[in-house]
Amino acid sequence: MPHVATSTADLLSIIRAAVHLDGDLLVIDDEPAFRSTAIRDLAWTAAFSTDEATTAAAQWIVWEASQALGAHSASIQDLYTARSRGEVAGFTVPAINLRAQTFDMARTAFEAAASAEVGAVIFEIARSEQTYTYQRPIDFATSVLAGAIAAGWRAPVFIQGDHYQFNAKKYAADPEAMTEEIRRACRLAIDAGYRNIDIDSSTLVDLSKPTVDEQQRENYTRAAELTALIRTLETDGVTVSVGGEIGEVGSQNSNAEELRAYLDGYRRELDARMPGAIGVSKVSVQTGTSHGGVPLPDGGVAEVKLDFDVLRELGEIARREYGASGAVQHGASTLPDELFHQFPAVEAAEIHLATGFQNTLYDHPAFPEDLRRDIEAWCPANAADERKPDQTDEQFIYTTRKKAIGPFKRELWDLATKDEILATQRRKLSFLYTELGVNGTREMVTAHIRPVELHRPIPDALREAVAAG
Repeated sequence: MPHVATSTADLLSIIRAAVHLDGDLLVIDDEPAFRSTAIRDLAWTAAFSTDEATTAAAQWIVWEASQALGAHSASIQDLYTARSRGEVAGFTVPAINLRAQTFDMARTAFEAAASAEVGAVIFEIARSEQTYTYQRPIDFATSVLAGAIAAGWRAPVFIQGDHYQFNAKKYAADPEAMTEEIRRACRLAIDAGYRNIDIDSSTLVDLSKPTVDEQQRENYTRAAELTALIRTLETDGVTVSVGGEIGEVGSQNSNAEELRAYLDGYRRELDARMPGAIGVSKVSVQTGTSHGGVPLPDGGVAEVKLDFDVLRELGEIARREYGASGAVQHGASTLPDELFHQFPAVEAAEIHLATGFQNTLYDHPAFPEDLRRDIEAWCPANAADERKPDQTDEQFIYTTRKKAIGPFKRELWDLATKDEILATQRRKLSFLYTELGVNGTREMVTAHIRPVELHRPIPDALREAVAAG
């Protein structure tokens, strides 16, 4: 099992054979050893050490190693701009939400991508997922970058803050306080190395208003305000890719009038705050799906009727009239396999995939039965208030077991049977890369994305540990 360091001195001792510090510079002496062994110890230490200084040291070493080994955190903005100009087409970028086993899932996803020359793939986590999976932005970024290093990845790494979403009830009670929550989330994400953030103020859409512009006004106003903030936080010369959303996933399907009202109003509001600032690179729309799928009484997932014409039409408008890359599909990981090839066929810009990977983990034959029982017992004991009156036990467990990922984080990372489960995940990832048309996009990404090397100040405790020898 990987070693979780208890102090900065302990951390330095377990990675000493592969790396050392020359002043404030990280020097990798044995790259194969660093990628195969040291990076695991660093990932586990960053995730599970109870000593704050040791955690910070592990995070810093992973970040600096990512700079040294060519796995730079990057913005997908320039690729999406090229798509808006018609220079690239025919693919849908998978945005993979990593809730559990983040280091190993990232490593697996990067390995599968490398084997098919995939370059266009995003790794993301929603603000709500951060809470119940126990992954702050710095935790998530560290695990993803460590996974890239372990996989031998030498290409841009796209890390995304998904669904930086306004809570409608909290906003109604105190708009400024709710907005400040999202502002703070953006700052933390960029500080952690995220260069892609999706602002979801679609929860503020009010369909009771008489005109579409009025319905979308709070949505586009807050999205523009946060985009302006993000632009002021770009201190490394990299334009953060910002996404917007017009239809809350799980509600009625989006239409062209809503899209134009949102993007026209958004542009006006953004120019009022920061004239000429780069706007959203994509817009999420509702096509008939729901996050996590709709659980049936037996615990299965209902089939959905997904309107691909919405993706095609709204994507064309977004590209032709507004210079965005197109429309984004949420809530898609539980869709039937035979649908995925249709997303690049209608030029969907991006597709978000989350619950399907969680289901593969929990429902895999190799998942330990005793841990399954513990998790299923945890749900009614800790999430009973989320149970709907008409839910069966199976439906309730299906909708709440994601909340157990944080409390059982260490057990899930340390699964003795995880290799068998990860092999299944890899097969699904490879299938999705193929169906979504991103195989062979490595060269395209390299041509359009120029990552910026960025070094961080060494933590004082780490410098002191090095000096102490």
